[in-house]
Amino acid sequence: MMPRPSPSPATGRWPRAALWVLCAFTAFTLAGYASFGLHPQLLARWPNLAPIYGVAFRFFAVSHVLIAGAVLFLFLILHAGRRWVAAFAALYAISLSSELLGTSMGIPFGDYGYTELLGIKWFGLVPLVIPLSWFFMALPSYALALRALPAPEAAGRRVLLASLILASWDLALDPAMSYATKYWVWGEAGPYYGMPLLNLFGWYVTGLLLMGALAALRAESWIRPLPHRWLGGFYLANLALPLGMSAAAGLWGAVAATVGALGVAYAAARVLAARMPSARLVEVRA
Repeated sequence: MMPRPSPSPATGRWPRAALWVLCAFTAFTLAGYASFGLHPQLLARWPNLAPIYGVAFRFFAVSHVLIAGAVLFLFLILHAGRRWVAAFAALYAISLSSELLGTSMGIPFGDYGYTELLGIKWFGLVPLVIPLSWFFMALPSYALALRALPAPEAAGRRVLLASLILASWDLALDPAMSYATKYWVWGEAGPYYGMPLLNLFGWYVTGLLLMGALAALRAESWIRPLPHRWLGGFYLANLALPLGMSAAAGLWGAVAATVGALGVAYAAARVLAARMPSARLVEVRA
């Protein structure tokens, strides 16, 4: 057997550098929100900054999604070639369909609508960047679940776990983006920072569809060799924005709920992994 070629230094160096750029942009965005977004009286002191911040408020939200997408695309191109493109197309289409149903019929998330802050919309309903954000968080969620449950017979449990990891993100995202700010608004106020609990159900169901699509496309064949530590860092870098916004706005219940949900996902991964036949076989051999 021919020896496997060692990866190019650029394969690791460029994704790491890009991830640091995303982290820096996130920190800069959080600093702007924590200062001017939460303390508009500062803008009154420097009135020339008010129109600049108004533009920046719209620019940074959309740009954060686009930068995160570009960072992930660079990583995937270097590590997986073009094998991820079919998964991207499938997940973009599924999440867009789910969002279109949600914004037009209230299914499966409840009654809500996007404001103009996230830019151009599909059919005047769903911003173009929203399905992109579903993809770039669904992929690391699936990768983390794959690392926890690598056995082929764990495919079904892997889908359930990955959907939970993805849904954990929304526990910070919705309070930050629809309560602390108004990137989208709910038609009927719910008990969780204005969000109806049906939204969590919709998130998990949509997550199941996305993870099921990855499983059906056998995406684990190209996800398994990826550096999962980088993907974990990418997940956290994107989680940091809504989590940091929630913390800055004093929404500590959202912070606790997000951390708690991720803790539940970690505990579930440990329990599910221990119950797999392959795990018990390793214990016997040991």
